[in-house]
Amino acid sequence: MTISGIEIEPGRTFAPRTFGPLTMTDIVRYQGASGDLNPMHHDDEMVRAAGYPAAFSVGMLGAGYLAAYCTDLLGTRTVRRFRTRFRKVVYRGEVLTAYAAVREIRGSGDDTRVVLDLELIDSAGVVVVDGSAEFLL
Repeated sequence: MTISGIEIEPGRTFAPRTFGPLTMTDIVRYQGASGDLNPMHHDDEMVRAAGYPAAFSVGMLGAGYLAAYCTDLLGTRTVRRFRTRFRKVVYRGEVLTAYAAVREIRGSGDDTRVVLDLELIDSAGVVVVDGSAEFLL
């Protein structure tokens, strides 16, 4: 099946997309927009006292990067499900890369859907967020 010139079939992978390097401004802007004002994401002194080397990113920012990546591929109007899991803390300066692969196509006719497996990988090749998304085709 082809959508907007993109062949959709099980096993197909999409071109990756990078985000970053992640800055404190990125983190604080996301915090303001989301209402998550936890100081663990912007107060280095407090975070060091808690045993971390520096303030770290909001996990949902990584989930947002994955959401933007897959909706840029398949659009926003056809999203039916989006799930993520946070796997690793992300610090400022990190460059993250989003990947998607077609897991399956299910249904038929007006209810045909594509399920994508999603990963957000740090510069060391470690998965920081993974998940899945389902789109109506």
